Amino acid sequence: MAWSEHLVVRDGVRLVCRDWGGPGQPVVLLHGLAGHAGEWDGSARRLSSRYRVVAVDQRGHGASERHPRDVSRAAYVADVIAVVEQLALRRPVLVGQSLGGHTAMLTAAAHPQLVRALVLIEAGPGGPNPDAPVDIGGWLDSWPTPFPSREAAAAFLGGGRVGAGWAAGLEERDGGWWPRFDRDVMAGSLAENARRSFWREWGQVACPTLAVLAQSSFIPAREVDEMLRQRPDTVSLSIPGTGHDLHLEQPDALHTALSVFLEEMRGEAPTVT
Repeated sequence: MAWSEHLVVRDGVRLVCRDWGGPGQPVVLLHGLAGHAGEWDGSARRLSSRYRVVAVDQRGHGASERHPRDVSRAAYVADVIAVVEQLALRRPVLVGQSLGGHTAMLTAAAHPQLVRALVLIEAGPGGPNPDAPVDIGGWLDSWPTPFPSREAAAAFLGGGRVGAGWAAGLEERDGGWWPRFDRDVMAGSLAENARRSFWREWGQVACPTLAVLAQSSFIPAREVDEMLRQRPDTVSLSIPGTGHDLHLEQPDALHTALSVFLEEMRGEAPTVT
């Protein structure tokens, strides 16, 4: 294991982080809804040769607090700040996929002095989407849990790298493989996104920003166009042959994009390792 585990506690909620160490600029990795910090293992290992990398199991997910009372967007943001402060990560780059990207965006908007740069992977201001909690609940209800094996789970969850990435977040107990999250906590985490959009917050982001999109993106083209209209300095790119879980589907392409962005941001000639 190349990472060490750190426990961050905020307001009684336990947050477990995978600290990959590394020199230089801190980078904080935030997974999406129903995800886990281990989704970033491949990317974190490579980035840690040049950057201090920390991947977070967010509240309600993975090894962190399973049933937090507060699943508001503000609670997720406050957790990121707690991780940054307790692990002494000076002005990190926040990298987030899907809901993790949304959390990263809100953190950069609310705490501009604490965030060096922002990377949104399949994430944007979105909303309102009143069907989101019901849709995610229905999808999670369709999982035939417990899975008899990780291999069976991976096949059900999309197969290939995507299925393996999701299945890696399961835990074995009572003779089967189960999610490490609560279905209602996941649905509740989308409650605010169901009610409103977050364009005001997007306009408040002041740091350098990279938006990485899938070829078959969950983010509507009109939303991307409006993001770039409001903040034309945003760097945007699309990775061919990918869907919403592009960080699992094409980790090499994502690593190249991240490396170029991070090194150009600090004025170096890009070196991809």
